[in-house]
Amino acid sequence: MEQHKSAFYGNQHNIVTFQNYLYTPIMKIQEAIKSARKIVIKIGSNTLSKQDGTQNTEFMASFARQCKSLIEQGKQIVVVSSGAQVSGVSTLKEWARKKDVHFRQALCAIGQVELMAQWRKAFSEYGLHIGQLLFTKEDFENNHRSLNIRNTLFTLADEGVIPIINENDSVSTDEFSIGDNDNLSALTAILWSADLLILFSDIDGIFTDNPKVNKEAKLIEEVKSIPELRNSIKIGGTNSFGTGGVETKIQAAEKSTVYGIPMLLANGDRENILINLANGTEKGTLFLAE
Repeated sequence: MEQHKSAFYGNQHNIVTFQNYLYTPIMKIQEAIKSARKIVIKIGSNTLSKQDGTQNTEFMASFARQCKSLIEQGKQIVVVSSGAQVSGVSTLKEWARKKDVHFRQALCAIGQVELMAQWRKAFSEYGLHIGQLLFTKEDFENNHRSLNIRNTLFTLADEGVIPIINENDSVSTDEFSIGDNDNLSALTAILWSADLLILFSDIDGIFTDNPKVNKEAKLIEEVKSIPELRNSIKIGGTNSFGTGGVETKIQAAEKSTVYGIPMLLANGDRENILINLANGTEKGTLFLAE
């Protein structure tokens, strides 16, 4: 449930709009993480998969170690993890080309088991337990269910357990589907009253122009106005593992920031990314809370 290989670049005709965003001190990101006690971290399918489409277990082990470090600093972590379909393909490679919705949902059912097994293995190395939560759109629209979700999240986090969340792709239909884990992570952050939402994808953040063709393109490290951003960027597509584009990342930022929760977009493929962001040695794009 993740959109990938997305282009997130500013329209070159509107670059001047972003002058007040450029060269923002990276301390902003460091301070956002330092001041946050409750952090929701969403990990995209591309970050969780290797080039050959199999699970990136090395990343999962490294991520668990980095979470342990933050937990030792008094922080609570909730993980929204894509990757069920990728894990399913890793298990049943002959299903990789099947596009029928029933096969895709069955693939997610198989893959979710494999995904959780790897997360359990990764976190258990550091003495951490995990708990699985699978949601549909209906869960967030029903007050009773939402309250149950909130209570479960609080209980797990307060007891030092890492909640691992994903959409229940095996039963979700278009009518009742959230559609992507960017929006799911924002809904989770709001429900849990998180202090910070972090999205790990395969892009570094927002640029003033396409850095692949324009060497002068600058990373926008801070976004103060999402409407202004929308009017000044070009939004790209997705890859084979994706379900949306950068549009869903903007939607997630719109949801979370309205509730006073800043959102950080960073490249999950960077080595030691979580700790380096916390230390101020890695960059990303920070959407400021309203």
